[in-house]
Amino acid sequence: MAKKTLADEVNSSETVPFTIHPRVFKALGTDLVTNDVVAIIELVKNAYDAYATVVDVRFIEEEDHWLLEIEDNGSGMSRSTIEEAWCTVATPYRKAHPVAKHKGKRDRLTSGDKGLGRLSAARLGTNLEMITQTAKGDCWTLQVDWEQLATATNLNQCVATIKRTERSPFKSSGTLLRILPIRTEWNDQTWDDLRDNLARLLPPFDVTNDFAIRLSTPEWSGDAINVTPPKFLKHPKYCIRGTVEHSGKVRYEYKFSSVQGEGQRAATGTINWGQIKEQSDDATLEGMDSPEFGPFTFELRAWDNASDDLQEIAERFELKKSSVKQDIKAYKGIAVYRDGVLVLPKSEGTRDWLGLDVRRIGKVGKRMSTTQMIGYVAISATENPEIEDTSDRERLAATREVSAFEETLRVIVSVMENERQKDRHEVLKEPKVSALFAQLSAKHLVSNVAEIASEGGFASEALPLIEEFSDNLDKAREEIESRFVYYSRLATVGTIAHMLIHEVRTRTTVLDHVLIWLGERMAKTADEKEPTAKIEMGRRAVAALDKLANTFAPLANRKFKRRMRSACIEESVLRCLLMLEGDLKAAKIAISTPRDTVTEVAADPGELDAVLLNILSNAIYWLSHKGVADRKIEIRIRKIAGGKRASVEVRDSGPGVAEEDAENIFWPGVTNKPGGIGMGLTVASELVAEYEGKLALDRKGKLGGATFLFDLPLK
Repeated sequence: MAKKTLADEVNSSETVPFTIHPRVFKALGTDLVTNDVVAIIELVKNAYDAYATVVDVRFIEEEDHWLLEIEDNGSGMSRSTIEEAWCTVATPYRKAHPVAKHKGKRDRLTSGDKGLGRLSAARLGTNLEMITQTAKGDCWTLQVDWEQLATATNLNQCVATIKRTERSPFKSSGTLLRILPIRTEWNDQTWDDLRDNLARLLPPFDVTNDFAIRLSTPEWSGDAINVTPPKFLKHPKYCIRGTVEHSGKVRYEYKFSSVQGEGQRAATGTINWGQIKEQSDDATLEGMDSPEFGPFTFELRAWDNASDDLQEIAERFELKKSSVKQDIKAYKGIAVYRDGVLVLPKSEGTRDWLGLDVRRIGKVGKRMSTTQMIGYVAISATENPEIEDTSDRERLAATREVSAFEETLRVIVSVMENERQKDRHEVLKEPKVSALFAQLSAKHLVSNVAEIASEGGFASEALPLIEEFSDNLDKAREEIESRFVYYSRLATVGTIAHMLIHEVRTRTTVLDHVLIWLGERMAKTADEKEPTAKIEMGRRAVAALDKLANTFAPLANRKFKRRMRSACIEESVLRCLLMLEGDLKAAKIAISTPRDTVTEVAADPGELDAVLLNILSNAIYWLSHKGVADRKIEIRIRKIAGGKRASVEVRDSGPGVAEEDAENIFWPGVTNKPGGIGMGLTVASELVAEYEGKLALDRKGKLGGATFLFDLPLK
């Protein structure tokens, strides 16, 4: 036989087998199962998948170690199932058997398919003893020494011992896990955490009668504690529930019910996928015509968590205030359930997987934290296969569909926050800020008390006047505190305006120099009309930017005083429509404006633009997102008050404003826009009020939609 040459060896190939070191059992148990609470949840889920109706989790203290038992009355395992499924890590058994069936009872879709149960047992303790029996089969005892497996040199040495058991602990069928000794030390705090998380394993709003979890420890004497949600969770102060279709369309019902039952309100609505994308900063969603996930349902319940609010709940349900706060904290956040079993979050550190608390920064008061909210989102494996959790069960896989799913939930939360704002505030009758502080004056009180004194009255006669004044002070304080949250943001407007103007002028100066240089170079070359025309277009664009900066420049000046400049309403309208030109064309909205008139008002042009932009932007938004066929906006100007003031009307053919929203639409923070902050109309009404005018709403105007009217003094 000829000897192989180097070339022959280079061109030939062989196979190299994959091997797995036995340390995989210990390593995966530590890395994939993030903590002991999650490990126990995985084992309890296995009991659910085995069609158990009761599972007992027992911590037992023995002489020199702690023992954990998890016992269920499920279907148990046969010898072949133990060998072919349980002893095979990452087995496809659940994929092949996705439904747990039980005669006479409804089927259950199984929740586990990654084989984390046995890895969870390896994490929790050094040894496992499993006793299991099917209804018509033998009882088997399986024993595993995880430390011995981890020190083996190859998989052939990784074995579990199995034997028949003569004395079965089960009435019919079931599985008993005995993990000993457990690796970590448990205490009241960690047991409380375990109880709270086990209570969340099944939806708290849809409690089923076919699966119960009982937990017992040496610290809790007597009978085992049933893991069930508290009663008051059935009676939320704020609630939004609904469905999300495959197209991304959200249909929701909102309900407000005061804790003591004296106030109620309900509202319904829809949100389309375009609105969700519009308010999102996630570039992943831009090219998605639909969210690409399957339909799902949701229900979010919320409470105010101020001390008085918690006290109200405690009194109604005969609880301690501290326990109310603790119970809300135990269930806090939005949880996702797949086919009725918890997907996430599993641990305390991932409760805010949607980032609601970070989103709340800067908008405390309106936006809600995870500590105020308990949410339930129901998906299914068949209709939402693209919404998958990661192997460690702590988050969702990073995909386009998951990004769309998460953004949709954030918008639903925003809708609930918007509706909640309407139920938290009284109607603001007079939008002018100075009216709030007028209530703090004691002149009227002093005058009345002096009159009583001059007539020889007694101090007791003045007491009702003082009490009334005190009540008015309290109301004024509450209104000022409520509005201060929003007005404090306006303090930054001048700074932002200053920055923007600086940036615009810096860029326009550079662009102007470039255009001048290009013009000079073009003048030296052959006469070409097209480049010259483009340079002229550039100069006009720079001039327009510079003019825009001049318009808003006074707002950036700390010494800004009103009525130092005047404005032409018609010019302001055209300027605003130019800024919104792209949105108007995209939405195919017809515009009708005044022609051949010049109306000069004693108002700053920057402030007039701000009022018009807010009203027009709102009109464009609702015309675009509510399926209106004949889209129109009309702007009309007329003189009123004997020719001393000008009235401006902005009409649209949109859906109008709901009757229940009409009175509080100018209140800070009230909005029906998903992701909106509810400041546009508030700012506009404040600006108009500074000129002794009023911004008002005609709910059903001449075009069938909303009409906003405001008046300003003529120059």
